[in-house]
Amino acid sequence: MNRSHPFVFIAVLVLLSCNIGSAPASPESPNLLATLQASTPEGYISPTPGDPTPTPSFGDLATAPPATAVTGIPTSIPTPSTNDGLTGRIVFTCQVHQVQAYNQICIINADGTGWRRLTTDDSRQHYYPSLSPDGKSVIYAAFREENIYEIYEMTLADGTVKQLTNRQGVLNAPEISQDGKTIAFTRWTVNSNQYQIWLMNRNGTDPNNIPKINGWDPTWSPDGKQVLYASDKDGSTQLYAVNANGKNDHRVSSLPAIRGRSDWSPDGQYIVTYSGEPWHREVFLMNSDGSNAHQISPGGGNAQGPSFSPDGRWVAFTAYYDRYNDDHGCEIYVMRVNGTDLRRLTNNDYCDYQPRWGP
Repeated sequence: MNRSHPFVFIAVLVLLSCNIGSAPASPESPNLLATLQASTPEGYISPTPGDPTPTPSFGDLATAPPATAVTGIPTSIPTPSTNDGLTGRIVFTCQVHQVQAYNQICIINADGTGWRRLTTDDSRQHYYPSLSPDGKSVIYAAFREENIYEIYEMTLADGTVKQLTNRQGVLNAPEISQDGKTIAFTRWTVNSNQYQIWLMNRNGTDPNNIPKINGWDPTWSPDGKQVLYASDKDGSTQLYAVNANGKNDHRVSSLPAIRGRSDWSPDGQYIVTYSGEPWHREVFLMNSDGSNAHQISPGGGNAQGPSFSPDGRWVAFTAYYDRYNDDHGCEIYVMRVNGTDLRRLTNNDYCDYQPRWGP
């Protein structure tokens, strides 16, 4: 789909709200655009003045409705306890300077302990992190120059970073296959003006698109044979699955207002995603064929960007339960797959979002 008209409209709003083109937003400035994008920013705000970057439409940019209009928000959300049995770590995008253009990558243990910031360059945006299947490294995307975002892999043991790509366009949402050999990611370029699902070797070599697959936010099936992704090729945005060789492309979901970020359960039986209009989004669970889709997040928190725990019993996601009508109020929460035992992992004066759970 040609999105040139929404680009122009949204670009004007970005210029007005974020002052891009005159000076970077200050760390103290609110960033409503980033808040509305929450767990899956489909637009890109450049860290330097005047750098044009693709900004697809992401719906209603009106301010959030008053908190009194929301129902179902829990009155008290506890932090995890030892009885929860939460294991593994969650990597996420942390907006430590309250400005999307300076996003960083952070990590926390699933029980809420051990928070630390991983990236250290305050001059550019980092986002879309995910953990490797063995839990030894984090892969993510970061701004390099005008219309160029690269994919990097950081070794957690010593913090060394390897750049995997080189000026192929705006790349994001990288994820490593379960066998550790292949990376799926999203690519956008000025010339194509299309989002495409690409694959490359773990070391960054041999990057190629999956033939005829336009979409974004790819995630691997546990057996590594299929890639789940979002696309608006049939009109509304829905989830699709395709074999890694480009065959057997088929639609999975039938939900309104899907945006993209989703995940496959470790046993391959279920998919989590999120759906809804801005400030009214919820997390949904469905069978892997798209059947029996139902909301699992407690209502009223603008919940989104879900990720399964390694044991498949919990889901991590972004929401605004504790500070719903706050521009910097998104935090990382976890809940059981049936929506019970809601727990808050982060509690900051800035947005934490795009969680991905790993070992």
